[in-house]
Amino acid sequence: MNLTEYRTLGRSGLVVSPMALGTMTFGTPRWGSSDEESKAIFQAYVEAGGNFIDTANVYAKGRSEELVGQYTASSSLRDQLVLATKFAFHSGEAGNPHGGGNGRKNIQQALESSLRRLQTDYVDLYWLHVWDMVTPVEEVLQTLSDLVRAGKIRYFAFSDVPAWYATKAATLAAAHHVPGPIALQLEYSLVERNIEHEHVPAAWECGLGITPWSPLAAGFLAGKYQRATGSGAKAAGEGRLSGPNPFQDSKFTERNWQILAVLQDVARELDRPAAQVALAWVLAQPGISSVILGASKLTQLQDNLAALNLHLTPAHLQRLNEASAPTPVFPYGIFTPAIRKGIFGGTSVQGWQ
Repeated sequence: MNLTEYRTLGRSGLVVSPMALGTMTFGTPRWGSSDEESKAIFQAYVEAGGNFIDTANVYAKGRSEELVGQYTASSSLRDQLVLATKFAFHSGEAGNPHGGGNGRKNIQQALESSLRRLQTDYVDLYWLHVWDMVTPVEEVLQTLSDLVRAGKIRYFAFSDVPAWYATKAATLAAAHHVPGPIALQLEYSLVERNIEHEHVPAAWECGLGITPWSPLAAGFLAGKYQRATGSGAKAAGEGRLSGPNPFQDSKFTERNWQILAVLQDVARELDRPAAQVALAWVLAQPGISSVILGASKLTQLQDNLAALNLHLTPAHLQRLNEASAPTPVFPYGIFTPAIRKGIFGGTSVQGWQ
C-alpha cells in the first residue's frame, strides 16, 4: 500500500489517501514544528502522493490554517488536494457564547474565517469538531447542507460525537434527500478501542468512513515514554504527553504499559519500529478510510509512512487484538455466539454480511 492507493471516504465520491496529514503540529509551540519544518513535512507528504490535509480553526490559534493555506497556494495544488478543517471550539473573545458551538451563527462565521486563512473560496471537507451538547442536530444538518448547496463546502463530517448523534443526522439526511455526513473522526488506537462498541457499527450501517486521530496515542505507542519509578512519578519522555495536554496522564496506565510491551515484542520480531506496527494495526481494522498522521519532524513523517507497506500476519494481529481488547460493557458483553444459539433454539444462524 502507498499514499496513491486512494479510496473514497465513506459512501461518497470524495477520494482520499489512506493516510491523511494531520497539521495540529504546524505552528504549535513546545511539541509542534517550526514553519520551516512544517513546510518540509507538507511537501514530503504531497510529493509522496498524499492528497488529504487535515487542520482546524483552533490549531495553533489559526496559525495551522494559515500555514496550510500558504503551502497549498505556493504549490499550486489546490485542485488536487482535499483540504479539511473544523469548527466548534471557541475561537473568539471570552464571554461571547457565539464564538464557538455548533449553531448556525458560529458555523457561518467560523467558515468565513477559515476560508480567509486557507486562502481558498471553498473547503473540501468541513468537520464538526466536537458535539456541543446544545444545538439540535436538525439545525446542524440544515446549516451544513445549505453550505454544500452554496458551494462553500463540498462535504461535511463529524468528529467526536456520540454514535446516536451521527446516526440521527445520517438518517434524517437520507429521509429528506439532503446532503449528510460522510465520515467520523474519532480517537482510535491500540490503547483506545471504545469506538468499536457503537461508532464502528454505526459508521458501517450509515456508510460513514472512519478517520482515526491519535493512532499512536499522542506518541505513547511510539515508545517515546518510559515508565517512571517512585511515588507519584510521571512517565519520562519528550513529547506532547510530557506537559499540559488534553489526555493528562490517562495514557500512563498499567493496562496501557502492558499493551505497549506486547506491541514492542511484535515490533522486535518484525524488525520494525513500534510506531509502524501500531499504525499498521489501525490500517488493518474494518471501516477505516484514512488514518490521520501527525508529525513534528520530517523524519517522523517518513518513518510513519513506511507503515503503509507493513503487512501484519494473522498471528501478529491476534496477539495485538487480545492484548488490547476493550473491556466488555453492557449490553455488548452478552452479544455472543452462545446467546445467539439461545435465541434461535440451539441452531447456528448467520447474518447476511
